[in-house]
Amino acid sequence: MANPVLPSSGALSPLGLDAVRLAPGFWGDRVALNREVTIAHAHEWMEREGWIGNFRGELPRRGREFSDSEIYKLLEAMAWADHPDFAELALTVVKAQEGDGYLNTRWSGSRYTDFEWGHELYCYGHLIQAGVARLRTHGQDAFTEAVRKAADHVCRRFMDGTETCGHPELEMAMVELYRATGVERYLELARRLLERRGLPALGPIHLGAAYFQDDLPVRQATTLRGHAVRALYLACGAVDVAVETGDDQLLEAVRSQWERAVARRTHLTGGMGSRHADEGFGEDFELPPDRAYAETCAGIASIMLSHRLLLATGEVAYADLAERTLFNVLATGVALDGRSFFYSNPLQVRVPAEPSDGINLGHSGGLRSPWFAVSCCPSNIARTFASLGSYLAAADPSGLRIHHHTPAVIEGAGLRVAVETGYPWSGGVAVRMLADGRGRLSLRVPAWAEGATVGYGPAQAGDLARREAPFPAGARDEAAARTRIVRDATPGYAVVEGEWRAGDVVTLDLPMAPRWTFPDRRVDALRGTAAVERGPLVYCAESVADEPPLADLSARLAPPVEHAGPSGVVELEVEAVLGERVSAGWPYSSRPAQPATTGTSLRLVPYHRWGNAGPATMRVWLPTAG
Repeated sequence: MANPVLPSSGALSPLGLDAVRLAPGFWGDRVALNREVTIAHAHEWMEREGWIGNFRGELPRRGREFSDSEIYKLLEAMAWADHPDFAELALTVVKAQEGDGYLNTRWSGSRYTDFEWGHELYCYGHLIQAGVARLRTHGQDAFTEAVRKAADHVCRRFMDGTETCGHPELEMAMVELYRATGVERYLELARRLLERRGLPALGPIHLGAAYFQDDLPVRQATTLRGHAVRALYLACGAVDVAVETGDDQLLEAVRSQWERAVARRTHLTGGMGSRHADEGFGEDFELPPDRAYAETCAGIASIMLSHRLLLATGEVAYADLAERTLFNVLATGVALDGRSFFYSNPLQVRVPAEPSDGINLGHSGGLRSPWFAVSCCPSNIARTFASLGSYLAAADPSGLRIHHHTPAVIEGAGLRVAVETGYPWSGGVAVRMLADGRGRLSLRVPAWAEGATVGYGPAQAGDLARREAPFPAGARDEAAARTRIVRDATPGYAVVEGEWRAGDVVTLDLPMAPRWTFPDRRVDALRGTAAVERGPLVYCAESVADEPPLADLSARLAPPVEHAGPSGVVELEVEAVLGERVSAGWPYSSRPAQPATTGTSLRLVPYHRWGNAGPATMRVWLPTAG
């Protein structure tokens, strides 16, 4: 099955890319753009920067010590997308492999001399994930043989001892290779690498052992901490090992870490990471909007972890966070043209960034760049979009669950359906039966969707085209199934079960009115502010010319007004006031500030669309008037 995550057990069984065919729509359009534009863009830049030339032996070697991993992530994207350039690039990689299976363009001749920063095992992890993608989409070939040879080399070298890599990644890759091949030693190495971390297994660094998640054994940690991508990749590997070995204690440890990190260390967008200095989580409630790091790769890693926990447990909270992160981090990370990217994703930008057509040497947010000196995010985006269909739905013991609403044809659990929707711009979702069948259909109702309704019945002319009118829900018996009844659908999964005829339609109607969202008062940096959400989307104020300056605006908490934007995009308008301050020359006073009286309006756009019109200021959290 063409799927990056295929656990042998769990509450849910994922569906592969061969069972979920995306149609034009919010995600289908982005997946198509990824295949047609982004993959080629990344390939061109990796060639231009000499990272691919490293595999040809071109001197001097170029790129950072981990640049090999970017070629492997690109190969994974190409494999999932069935891209025509895969074979040539894969052959270039295979030719660089040494006789005993070792493969690394930076450390050949001085192998395994820097476990803290060398990234050798990290690079193998991405190589193996590319090999699994090729194996599941194409079958065995010279590339998958080279991947197996590299994995066997790693097993011989690291099965015994106490060594591990400063950047987790190999753990989940080895588990997936075990799932794809049935070779037990791959799973055993993953388990041993996981148990070594935190003993400690790595040397001291100025950032501290928590940066590597090497301060505590995985089972003893109470939250996600340190470098955000490292922490989330390690947690993914821990879930994979727990599921395959039946280690409920390990699985529960990761679940607890996820819960605390979501409650105290996660931005409104789903982004994770508050500190630029170490790309790290920060402490509980340390969530400054302007210094939010929220690296795109950390958002992708969060989606990967939530997806694994969803498959293991079936609990809807994991799908809710995955959706939030998909719409507000993954979709934000790449420009609408597919050719430039955000590395970090702050929730406020005070000064417009300087435009550039070349490499961005830094990672501060504010302007998407075509490439970075450390360009982990573009290739990560490419492989995620290429495999996105596998995240949308799953089978449970009774039927089909649809987690994420987007136009698609889905086949699984004995059902074949077409999903038709304008989500996230409209809240109507219609699931049409393409064949007769029997089984349970479960549609996710997001946590924010109080007042949703679910409907069930035979289709009527025009109902699917409108996509907004809810169909009624029916009972299980055949007579009632032909009637039209409507019932409420509370957050969780709306479940409808019965005998299906081709053409029957189940609809979900989600309330899409804009809503104000307020932060926990323990988040010091956000006290006195509010944000606006609509459906799964976070909104922001954007000012290309900075007129009026966003720093001088406060919002009134009146209901936002909706406006139709380009191509069906919903924009919002809120009431605001200008110039609220305590005095002309000093921003502090012994008296509360007086509300300003100069009224204005403030346009809000979906956060994932900001920054596409050039350098701008931006803010998600708005000070509230008075």
